[in-house]
Amino acid sequence: MIKNFTELFAELKAKGICKKMIAAWGVDSHTIEAASLATDQGFVKVTLVGDKDLIAKVCDECKIDIAKFEIVDIKDELKAVAEAVRMVHDGEGDVLMKGLCSTDKFLRAILNKEVGLLPPKGLLSHVGVIENPNYHKLIFITDMAVIPAPDFRQKVKMAGFVTGVARSFGIAMPKIAFIAASEQMLDSMPACIEGAMLAKMCDRGQIKAIGDGPLALDVAIDEESVQIKKLSSPVAGDADCLLFPNIESANVFWKTNSKLAVGVRQAGFLVGTKVPCILASRADSVDVKLNSIASAVMSVK
Repeated sequence: MIKNFTELFAELKAKGICKKMIAAWGVDSHTIEAASLATDQGFVKVTLVGDKDLIAKVCDECKIDIAKFEIVDIKDELKAVAEAVRMVHDGEGDVLMKGLCSTDKFLRAILNKEVGLLPPKGLLSHVGVIENPNYHKLIFITDMAVIPAPDFRQKVKMAGFVTGVARSFGIAMPKIAFIAASEQMLDSMPACIEGAMLAKMCDRGQIKAIGDGPLALDVAIDEESVQIKKLSSPVAGDADCLLFPNIESANVFWKTNSKLAVGVRQAGFLVGTKVPCILASRADSVDVKLNSIASAVMSVK
């Protein structure tokens, strides 16, 4: 079981895992630096799709050997993104990464019905991975970036996605908490009702995980809160995965960790697609992008 990103890098090296990554409009310093570090660690071979002149300038400024990358020289951003997705669609890459392009252009290419990466009737979602020094292991969360208000059927699929990522990190039977504002069964809160239904699906093997819900955030991840509230649960205080009721709650949790907790490291990528697709913000640090590359590579099926 991988408990932090340092262990993740060590596991990739120990297993000799190396995947092909395509960076769409990979012309910015953070993307290129993260791709360079991942290449140096040996778990990816990188193709940068974008303006070669811009790529060369960044490599020169950052003192990175441009020869470590394969470059597909396309001067137009939209065409570069489309080509990167086409390459992955045709089996030329195991992981797709967003570079300096905007999220809407990246997603539009992924959702292209002819050469996109979402299967017919599939669901596009997002999984975040958080290493917080105040918690004893990694936390896998969903969905803080794509689905605003998931309905019940979408939550079932999202539970499968996030626990699937957790399993790729060596957690044989992930513990998933279905988050609500309270651990009490309150019929006035849809998240409570759906959390209980999802937990029952876990009990009956319809979701391959140990699940409980509804659980408030404190009892999901804090053992002292569990003891004070005298809650009996196989998940409470020790959750691997958190499924939030909506994008607002998940996004606030993600950003609170990143901005107010010292020593936090994070990663995130799209799931439900043909391959993991790294959807890091253009403003994300090199560390977040490197962690995201490593997490995506580990989750490749």
